[in-house]
Amino acid sequence: MMNDFDEIIKKYKKIIIGVIIGILALILLFSGFKTIKSGEVGLRIRFGKIVDSSLTEGINFKIPFIEKIQKVNIKVQKSELDVESSTKDMQLINTAVAVNYKVTSNKASELYRTVGQDYVETILNPAIKESIKSSIAQYNAEEITVNRAQVSVSCLNAIQDKVSKYGIIIEDFNLTNIEFSAEYTKAIEEKQVAQQQVETAKQKLEKSKIEAEQKKVVAEGEAEANKVLEKTLTKDILTQQFIEKWNGSLPTTYAGDDILGIFNLK
Repeated sequence: MMNDFDEIIKKYKKIIIGVIIGILALILLFSGFKTIKSGEVGLRIRFGKIVDSSLTEGINFKIPFIEKIQKVNIKVQKSELDVESSTKDMQLINTAVAVNYKVTSNKASELYRTVGQDYVETILNPAIKESIKSSIAQYNAEEITVNRAQVSVSCLNAIQDKVSKYGIIIEDFNLTNIEFSAEYTKAIEEKQVAQQQVETAKQKLEKSKIEAEQKKVVAEGEAEANKVLEKTLTKDILTQQFIEKWNGSLPTTYAGDDILGIFNLK
Protein backbone atom coordinates (compact mmCIF):
# COMPACT_ATOMS: atom_id res chain seq x y z
CA MET A 1 0.00 0.00 0.00
CA MET A 2 2.78 2.38 0.90
CA ASN A 3 4.58 1.73 -2.37
CA ASP A 4 1.39 2.36 -4.32
CA PHE A 5 0.87 5.68 -2.49
CA ASP A 6 4.46 6.75 -3.24
CA GLU A 7 3.94 5.92 -6.89
CA ILE A 8 0.80 8.08 -6.97
CA ILE A 9 2.66 10.97 -5.32
CA LYS A 10 5.51 10.71 -7.82
CA LYS A 11 3.04 10.60 -10.69
CA TYR A 12 1.25 13.75 -9.53
CA LYS A 13 4.57 15.51 -8.94
CA LYS A 14 5.53 14.83 -12.54
CA ILE A 15 2.18 16.18 -13.71
CA ILE A 16 2.51 19.32 -11.58
CA ILE A 17 6.07 19.91 -12.74
CA GLY A 18 4.99 19.43 -16.33
CA VAL A 19 2.16 21.95 -15.91
CA ILE A 20 4.53 24.47 -14.32
CA ILE A 21 7.05 24.01 -17.13
CA GLY A 22 4.29 24.43 -19.68
CA ILE A 23 3.06 27.62 -18.03
CA LEU A 24 6.58 29.00 -17.90
CA ALA A 25 7.06 28.11 -21.55
CA LEU A 26 3.87 29.95 -22.48
CA ILE A 27 4.95 32.98 -20.45
CA LEU A 28 8.31 32.99 -22.17
CA LEU A 29 6.66 32.55 -25.53
CA PHE A 30 4.16 35.40 -25.13
CA SER A 31 6.61 37.70 -23.37
CA GLY A 32 8.95 37.32 -26.33
CA PHE A 33 6.59 39.20 -28.64
CA LYS A 34 5.12 42.72 -28.66
CA THR A 35 2.43 44.02 -30.96
CA ILE A 36 2.83 47.55 -32.30
CA LYS A 37 -0.39 49.12 -33.58
CA SER A 38 -0.90 51.46 -36.51
CA GLY A 39 0.08 55.00 -35.54
CA GLU A 40 2.87 53.81 -33.23
CA VAL A 41 6.60 53.15 -33.48
CA GLY A 42 8.55 50.78 -31.25
CA LEU A 43 11.85 51.27 -29.47
CA ARG A 44 13.78 48.12 -28.51
CA ILE A 45 15.39 48.70 -25.11
CA ARG A 46 18.02 46.38 -23.63
CA PHE A 47 19.20 46.99 -20.08
CA GLY A 48 17.86 50.57 -20.27
CA LYS A 49 19.56 51.36 -23.59
CA ILE A 50 17.78 51.90 -26.91
CA VAL A 51 19.28 49.38 -29.33
CA ASP A 52 16.73 49.70 -32.14
CA SER A 53 14.37 52.54 -32.98
CA SER A 54 12.98 51.24 -36.27
CA LEU A 55 10.29 48.82 -35.04
CA THR A 56 7.12 49.29 -37.07
CA GLU A 57 3.52 48.16 -36.73
CA GLY A 58 2.91 44.44 -36.37
CA ILE A 59 4.35 41.68 -34.14
CA ASN A 60 7.97 42.20 -33.07
CA PHE A 61 10.22 39.75 -31.22
CA LYS A 62 12.19 40.59 -28.06
CA ILE A 63 14.34 38.61 -25.68
CA PRO A 64 12.21 37.85 -22.60
CA PHE A 65 13.28 39.51 -19.35
CA ILE A 66 16.22 41.15 -21.10
CA GLU A 67 14.63 43.41 -23.67
CA LYS A 68 11.47 45.46 -23.72
CA ILE A 69 9.73 47.30 -26.50
CA GLN A 70 8.55 50.82 -25.70
CA LYS A 71 5.71 52.07 -27.88
CA VAL A 72 5.55 55.76 -28.86
CA ASN A 73 2.34 57.29 -30.23
CA ILE A 74 2.96 59.21 -33.49
CA LYS A 75 -0.69 59.97 -34.25
CA VAL A 76 -2.12 63.48 -33.96
CA GLN A 77 -3.07 64.10 -30.32
CA LYS A 78 -4.67 66.99 -28.45
CA SER A 79 -3.59 68.94 -25.39
CA GLU A 80 -6.09 71.34 -23.77
CA LEU A 81 -5.03 73.98 -21.25
CA ASP A 82 -6.27 77.08 -19.42
CA VAL A 83 -3.65 79.81 -19.35
CA GLU A 84 -3.70 83.10 -17.41
CA SER A 85 -1.64 85.92 -18.93
CA SER A 86 -1.44 89.70 -19.24
CA THR A 87 -1.89 91.92 -22.29
CA LYS A 88 0.37 94.75 -23.43
CA ASP A 89 -1.89 97.28 -21.67
CA MET A 90 -1.76 95.18 -18.48
CA GLN A 91 -5.20 93.61 -18.70
CA LEU A 92 -5.54 90.13 -17.16
CA ILE A 93 -6.85 87.52 -19.56
CA ASN A 94 -7.73 83.84 -19.21
CA THR A 95 -7.45 81.78 -22.38
CA ALA A 96 -8.61 78.23 -23.03
CA VAL A 97 -6.52 76.63 -25.77
CA ALA A 98 -6.52 73.40 -27.74
CA VAL A 99 -3.29 72.25 -29.39
CA ASN A 100 -3.11 69.40 -31.91
CA TYR A 101 0.37 67.87 -32.11
CA LYS A 102 2.24 64.75 -33.12
CA VAL A 103 5.69 63.19 -32.69
CA THR A 104 7.72 62.50 -35.84
CA SER A 105 8.75 58.83 -36.09
CA ASN A 106 12.41 59.59 -36.80
CA LYS A 107 12.65 61.68 -33.61
CA ALA A 108 10.77 59.30 -31.30
CA SER A 109 13.91 57.61 -29.95
CA GLU A 110 15.61 60.92 -29.21
CA LEU A 111 12.49 62.24 -27.46
CA TYR A 112 12.30 59.12 -25.31
CA ARG A 113 16.02 59.22 -24.57
CA THR A 114 16.22 62.90 -23.63
CA VAL A 115 12.80 63.48 -22.08
CA GLY A 116 11.05 60.18 -21.44
CA GLN A 117 7.46 59.07 -21.78
CA ASP A 118 6.00 62.05 -19.90
CA TYR A 119 7.07 64.55 -22.56
CA VAL A 120 3.63 66.25 -22.66
CA GLU A 121 3.87 67.48 -19.06
CA THR A 122 7.65 67.93 -19.18
CA ILE A 123 8.07 69.72 -22.51
CA LEU A 124 4.88 70.43 -24.44
CA ASN A 125 2.50 71.98 -21.91
CA PRO A 126 5.14 74.32 -20.37
CA ALA A 127 6.06 75.44 -23.90
CA ILE A 128 2.40 76.12 -24.68
CA LYS A 129 1.92 78.22 -21.55
CA GLU A 130 5.11 80.23 -22.02
CA SER A 131 4.39 80.86 -25.72
CA ILE A 132 0.85 82.06 -25.04
CA LYS A 133 2.01 84.44 -22.33
CA SER A 134 4.75 85.92 -24.51
CA SER A 135 2.44 86.23 -27.54
CA ILE A 136 -0.48 87.77 -25.62
CA ALA A 137 1.90 90.33 -24.09
CA GLN A 138 2.53 91.75 -27.58
CA TYR A 139 -1.08 92.90 -28.03
CA ASN A 140 -3.45 95.30 -26.33
CA ALA A 141 -6.69 93.83 -25.04
CA GLU A 142 -8.75 95.38 -27.82
CA GLU A 143 -6.32 94.08 -30.47
CA ILE A 144 -6.72 90.54 -29.17
CA THR A 145 -10.48 90.77 -29.55
CA VAL A 146 -10.27 92.17 -33.07
CA ASN A 147 -7.28 90.16 -34.35
CA ARG A 148 -8.00 86.78 -32.78
CA ALA A 149 -6.80 84.80 -35.83
CA GLN A 150 -3.53 86.72 -35.94
CA VAL A 151 -2.95 86.08 -32.22
CA SER A 152 -3.55 82.35 -32.77
CA VAL A 153 -0.95 82.22 -35.54
CA SER A 154 1.53 84.05 -33.33
CA CYS A 155 0.99 81.54 -30.52
CA LEU A 156 1.30 78.55 -32.85
CA ASN A 157 4.61 79.78 -34.28
CA ALA A 158 6.00 80.47 -30.82
CA ILE A 159 5.11 76.97 -29.59
CA GLN A 160 6.56 75.31 -32.68
CA ASP A 161 9.86 77.16 -32.24
CA LYS A 162 10.17 75.75 -28.73
CA VAL A 163 9.30 72.09 -29.37
CA SER A 164 10.55 71.40 -32.90
CA LYS A 165 13.98 70.32 -31.65
CA TYR A 166 12.27 67.45 -29.78
CA GLY A 167 10.55 66.20 -32.91
CA ILE A 168 7.13 67.53 -31.88
CA ILE A 169 5.08 69.11 -34.67
CA ILE A 170 2.19 71.48 -33.91
CA GLU A 171 -0.59 70.63 -36.35
CA ASP A 172 -3.12 73.20 -35.19
CA PHE A 173 -3.73 75.78 -32.47
CA ASN A 174 -7.06 77.23 -31.35
CA LEU A 175 -8.02 79.87 -28.80
CA THR A 176 -11.26 78.19 -27.79
CA ASN A 177 -12.19 80.85 -25.24
CA ILE A 178 -10.98 84.30 -24.16
CA GLU A 179 -12.09 85.88 -20.88
CA PHE A 180 -11.06 89.29 -19.60
CA SER A 181 -11.40 90.51 -16.02
CA ALA A 182 -14.86 91.52 -14.81
CA GLU A 183 -13.78 95.17 -14.58
CA TYR A 184 -12.50 95.28 -18.15
CA THR A 185 -15.57 93.46 -19.48
CA LYS A 186 -17.84 95.99 -17.74
CA ALA A 187 -15.82 98.89 -19.18
CA ILE A 188 -16.13 97.43 -22.68
CA GLU A 189 -19.89 97.02 -22.27
CA GLU A 190 -20.25 100.63 -21.08
CA LYS A 191 -18.15 101.83 -24.01
CA GLN A 192 -20.32 99.91 -26.46
CA VAL A 193 -23.48 101.36 -24.90
CA ALA A 194 -22.03 104.88 -25.14
CA GLN A 195 -21.04 104.35 -28.78
CA GLN A 196 -24.52 103.08 -29.55
CA GLN A 197 -26.07 106.14 -27.91
CA VAL A 198 -23.83 108.43 -29.93
CA GLU A 199 -24.74 106.57 -33.10
CA THR A 200 -28.43 106.84 -32.26
CA ALA A 201 -28.08 110.59 -31.61
CA LYS A 202 -26.28 111.02 -34.95
CA GLN A 203 -29.06 109.18 -36.74
CA LYS A 204 -31.73 111.34 -35.09
CA LEU A 205 -29.84 114.51 -35.99
CA GLU A 206 -29.45 113.36 -39.58
CA LYS A 207 -33.15 112.51 -39.71
CA SER A 208 -34.04 115.99 -38.39
CA LYS A 209 -31.80 117.62 -41.00
CA ILE A 210 -33.42 115.62 -43.77
CA GLU A 211 -36.95 116.48 -42.55
CA ALA A 212 -36.04 120.17 -42.27
CA GLU A 213 -34.60 120.11 -45.79
CA GLN A 214 -37.74 118.44 -47.10
CA LYS A 215 -39.95 121.08 -45.45
CA LYS A 216 -37.75 123.81 -46.92
CA VAL A 217 -38.06 122.33 -50.39
CA VAL A 218 -41.86 122.07 -50.03
CA ALA A 219 -42.13 125.64 -48.77
CA GLU A 220 -39.96 126.97 -51.58
CA GLY A 221 -42.10 125.05 -54.09
CA GLU A 222 -45.31 126.48 -52.69
CA ALA A 223 -43.86 130.02 -52.71
CA GLU A 224 -42.75 129.62 -56.31
CA ALA A 225 -46.18 128.29 -57.28
CA ASN A 226 -47.86 131.27 -55.62
CA LYS A 227 -45.62 133.66 -57.54
CA VAL A 228 -46.53 132.02 -60.82
CA LEU A 229 -50.22 132.07 -59.87
CA GLU A 230 -50.08 135.80 -59.02
CA LYS A 231 -48.57 136.55 -62.42
CA THR A 232 -51.24 134.61 -64.30
CA LEU A 233 -54.32 135.78 -62.36
CA THR A 234 -54.96 139.30 -63.81
CA LYS A 235 -57.80 141.56 -62.71
CA ASP A 236 -59.90 140.76 -65.80
CA ILE A 237 -59.49 137.00 -65.28
CA LEU A 238 -60.56 137.25 -61.66
CA THR A 239 -63.64 139.28 -62.65
CA GLN A 240 -64.51 136.76 -65.38
CA GLN A 241 -64.16 133.83 -62.92
CA PHE A 242 -66.41 135.60 -60.42
CA ILE A 243 -69.10 136.22 -63.06
CA GLU A 244 -68.95 132.56 -64.22
CA LYS A 245 -69.49 131.34 -60.68
CA TRP A 246 -72.16 133.99 -59.71
CA ASN A 247 -75.72 132.59 -59.37
CA GLY A 248 -77.42 135.94 -60.12
CA SER A 249 -78.39 136.82 -56.57
CA LEU A 250 -77.44 140.19 -55.18
CA PRO A 251 -76.61 140.92 -51.58
CA THR A 252 -79.63 142.06 -49.58
CA THR A 253 -77.56 144.72 -47.90
CA TYR A 254 -74.67 146.71 -49.22
CA ALA A 255 -72.85 149.58 -47.61
CA GLY A 256 -72.50 151.99 -50.52
CA ASP A 257 -74.32 153.79 -53.28
CA ASP A 258 -72.90 152.02 -56.27
CA ILE A 259 -73.99 148.33 -56.20
CA LEU A 260 -72.51 147.68 -59.62
CA GLY A 261 -69.10 148.74 -58.42
CA ILE A 262 -68.50 145.26 -57.04
CA PHE A 263 -68.47 143.99 -60.66
CA ASN A 264 -66.31 146.85 -61.82
CA LEU A 265 -68.78 147.39 -64.66
CA LYS A 266 -68.87 151.15 -64.59
